[in-house]
Amino acid sequence: MTNINEIAKQMVADGKGILAADESSGTIKKRFDGINVDSSEENRMNYRRILLESKEAMENYISGVILFDETIRQSNSAGEKLVDIIKKSGTLPGIKVDMGAKSLAKMQDETVTEGLDGLRERLQEYSELGAKFAKWRAVISISEKNPSHLCIDANAHALARYAALCQESEIVPIVEPEVLMDGSHSIQKCYDVTKKTLLKVFDNLLLHNVDLKGICLKPNMIIGGSENSQRSTSKEIAQMTVDCFKECVPEEVPGIVFLSGGQSEIEATENLNEINKIENTPWKLSFSYGRALQSSALKAWQGKLENEDLCSKAFTHRAKMNSLASEGSWSNQQEG
Repeated sequence: MTNINEIAKQMVADGKGILAADESSGTIKKRFDGINVDSSEENRMNYRRILLESKEAMENYISGVILFDETIRQSNSAGEKLVDIIKKSGTLPGIKVDMGAKSLAKMQDETVTEGLDGLRERLQEYSELGAKFAKWRAVISISEKNPSHLCIDANAHALARYAALCQESEIVPIVEPEVLMDGSHSIQKCYDVTKKTLLKVFDNLLLHNVDLKGICLKPNMIIGGSENSQRSTSKEIAQMTVDCFKECVPEEVPGIVFLSGGQSEIEATENLNEINKIENTPWKLSFSYGRALQSSALKAWQGKLENEDLCSKAFTHRAKMNSLASEGSWSNQQEG
């Protein structure tokens, strides 16, 4: 039986990254509203099916796909399970298991992610449905007052409990502490908060006996707030990101797959590329993007049968660009 360490390595195989196709019903509705498409179960299945049936992208550039509860149970119109389509391309199926970030009681504008109740049983079911890895997202926001110690502690504790339960079920946990880009904070503030968060997360993981060789870390890059007028260069973002991780992330973690946060498709690719140009990093550094892999594909699709090929091509192009960036060999000229 493949152990969690082997699966974790497979998730960060050379030149490959993870497609985050685990948008909640509310989030995918917003995306579909943007292209005037009804968010019906059939439309959601069809859109995701187009991505998963993009043979070139799935076989060459995507190591795993994070699914939503609805999607892991769906089949295409021919009756083939979407999970089986993923497996056929040599890609790993994964599942989002958290129940979303909810207000942290008695704290202002801070959240804690819920979903630990019944998680052991849900993980066993997801394992039977084919999931090889899982995802849990914690959300840390920056303002003049936030984040509080309590917010970081509560989320780090929940991430560690989730990760331990995953490994118990022989599922690799993606540990995702996201420090949000929202706000006017500086890049240095993002560095400081991310460092504090990651140190607390790894303290908790060790406390819960989580095997660090059998996890994937999914963090934010070190970027100034989206409302900050001082824009950092890709080189600065890359250097500060790697510096921060060298202070916080143990070397035995096999891979770090970045979330795209509020970055555009090109920004997410360019920043990942610069990060991978930095030498002597002990971990694989790749991508686990949602919007930054799907925006162009969604626009190309428009919910129309005749646009399925265009949608697939747009997705394949973005996946290829990010594959190049995961090896530090992307350039703007390749965007075509």
